[in-house]
Amino acid sequence: MLDYDEEAGRYDASRGGEPRAAAAARAVLDLIPLGAHDLLDIACGTGIVTRRFPAVRTGLRVTGVDLAPSMTRIAATRLPGAVVRADSRRLPFGDARFDAAVSVWLLHLQSGPEDVRALIGECARVLRPGGVYVTTVDKAASHNVGSDIDAVLSTRPRGPVRDVAADVAACAAEQGLVPAGQTVFRGHGQGRSPRRTIADLRRGWFVTLPPGSPLADAFAARLAALPDQDRPRPDPVFQLRAFRKPPHQPHPPKPPAALAG
Repeated sequence: MLDYDEEAGRYDASRGGEPRAAAAARAVLDLIPLGAHDLLDIACGTGIVTRRFPAVRTGLRVTGVDLAPSMTRIAATRLPGAVVRADSRRLPFGDARFDAAVSVWLLHLQSGPEDVRALIGECARVLRPGGVYVTTVDKAASHNVGSDIDAVLSTRPRGPVRDVAADVAACAAEQGLVPAGQTVFRGHGQGRSPRRTIADLRRGWFVTLPPGSPLADAFAARLAALPDQDRPRPDPVFQLRAFRKPPHQPHPPKPPAALAG
């Protein structure tokens, strides 16, 4: 897996920069109610997407959270006083603190289903009644655009997928969250070229192909044999799902006490 602390300095440029950030922010906000005031962006990274939320929607207050020190340092320059370094599975906020919680490109990085449940549970906990949680799902599948690169990579070993849409929905339901919409957005500038894919392979992007291993080298050789080494293939299209925390319901009346015999 990539070291996101080391990745921070080149993160934006290697992932589509401002065009991708703009597309992501617009899509997320399409799923956030207009009455929302406080938004928590979990795994905010460099803040390139986070800073767009209040810029696009006047009056929206944002807080960013990330675990990587280098990411939070960059994000803090974009959102002074609004970035916290913390683990998304143990958020340092009280219950019912936010109107919206967002985790973009995060669930797929979790080490197991228990971490996904913990993360979604924390999002549900910090949401106010009526609040909305928005997250990406099926990220790896989004990158499969049917290109010749995908054909080469189709035979690589597969790791567990942590962000399958149906599994995420089931975890959300366990936390009392109900479906509240979905949309897609284009990952501008993230279309892979063979040469870029080889570079990603050699720095640990593909977790089942450890850099320097014979298997990784074999895939690199196959990728190097493809034509148009620097021509990007189509951009990925990412999926977003939203889940709402229902408003408080009145407590049901207690059943009458049994009569004494």
